[in-house]
Amino acid sequence: MNIVELLVDVCQILRSSRFMEKLFFSGWTNGNVPIPWKEVESKLFALNVVAEVVLQEGQSFDFSVITQLVTMLAARPSNEIKGLMCLVYRSLAEVVGSYFRSISAFHTDARPLLLFLATGITESVCSHACAFALRKICEDATAVIFELPNLEILIWIGESLEKLHLPLEDEEEVVSAVSLILGSVPNKELKSNLLARLLSSSYEAIEKLVDEDNALSLRQNPATYTKILTSAVRGLYRMGTVFSHLATSLSTEPTLDDPMFSLLIVFWPMLEKLLRCEHMENGNLSAAACRALSLAIQSSASVIVEEYGHQEKFGHLFITTFERFTYAASVSAINSSYICDQEPDLVEAYTNFASIFLRCSHKEILAAAGSLLEVSFQKAAICCTAMHRGAALAAMSYLSCFLDVSLASILEFASTNSEGSFNSMVIHVLSHSGEGLVSNILYALLGVSAMSRVSF
Repeated sequence: MNIVELLVDVCQILRSSRFMEKLFFSGWTNGNVPIPWKEVESKLFALNVVAEVVLQEGQSFDFSVITQLVTMLAARPSNEIKGLMCLVYRSLAEVVGSYFRSISAFHTDARPLLLFLATGITESVCSHACAFALRKICEDATAVIFELPNLEILIWIGESLEKLHLPLEDEEEVVSAVSLILGSVPNKELKSNLLARLLSSSYEAIEKLVDEDNALSLRQNPATYTKILTSAVRGLYRMGTVFSHLATSLSTEPTLDDPMFSLLIVFWPMLEKLLRCEHMENGNLSAAACRALSLAIQSSASVIVEEYGHQEKFGHLFITTFERFTYAASVSAINSSYICDQEPDLVEAYTNFASIFLRCSHKEILAAAGSLLEVSFQKAAICCTAMHRGAALAAMSYLSCFLDVSLASILEFASTNSEGSFNSMVIHVLSHSGEGLVSNILYALLGVSAMSRVSF
């Protein structure tokens, strides 16, 4: 039995109220007494590991000592976060994340808490805990966090990500947290300005990569190229995360001052340059671009596709975008399950994008994109045999989406004795790829070991 299991068992035996009495004592924040930081960290750790038990029992506790610790640490210089203090920051952030709904009753000012987390995010030991706590705070945000000074702190945190080089998981937590708040800002102009600031470093990273004037110098300096490429990938991931937390409603007429459209006006020209450049051969970049575009479409497709999808110029744009992704070198190389296992993120991003294109586009657009859908269908049939579960499931999801849309269309036109251009395309794709699909699906469902015993 490890220490976590032991603490949980003790808490269950004593009940949470008795356990909390034993755990805390007053005087930690008394300025006249040196704070026993090692003891503080140990008790914060214990408080966090029993959080599930405490919350399930529904007892209310005085968490004012936690808010006092947060305020105290928020005022400390960042250069003092070393050694033991990093562990204190981490444990305190974990407690904040676990008990925020209870702790928020003692917070009338969000500034100290945001500053505490902003400082902790800069240290690798406690960055994950602080990023998680920040997201929890923003998910359960109170009105006080929407005050302009607090919004400025959130933007400051977001703007610092380019220099921090956090793990992608932690970076996504931070961007999600900030986006959740910005997405609820009622003033459109303020929201657009804050979003532009949040993503400014992402725009700059992508512009550096696609800048034709830098092409020669990048090829001559591999280290610089790798750094800029990595920054661009991270920038695309940040943009995708922001898109995922914004939504445009069909209930209102789309206008150019809508924050989502403001972002797309900047994003789309960048994406076009990116799709034309040789850097798309990189699997990580292709996956990030696919993901960003997919999330942008998911958030705005209700307006963009419904409002503009029937217009010829926009339909051509959708097809061109799909074509550039499909024939990008990194996607074209996906011709075996082995490659799928090597590039699972790219497979997931591409098939998810293809699914969105299929679900959101008008039938006329899909019919015109028949050759692209056939290629994507064949690739998905290959990828469903991958050993990587995420890639295989994403591929199967796209195949299922294709078949669902096709069946619905065929049944719709059955009563009218009209085949339709989309149905003709579906019949063509299935007649050319159906046999391979059945074979690969059977292979995927039975698995390699089972297939070795099957004779045809």
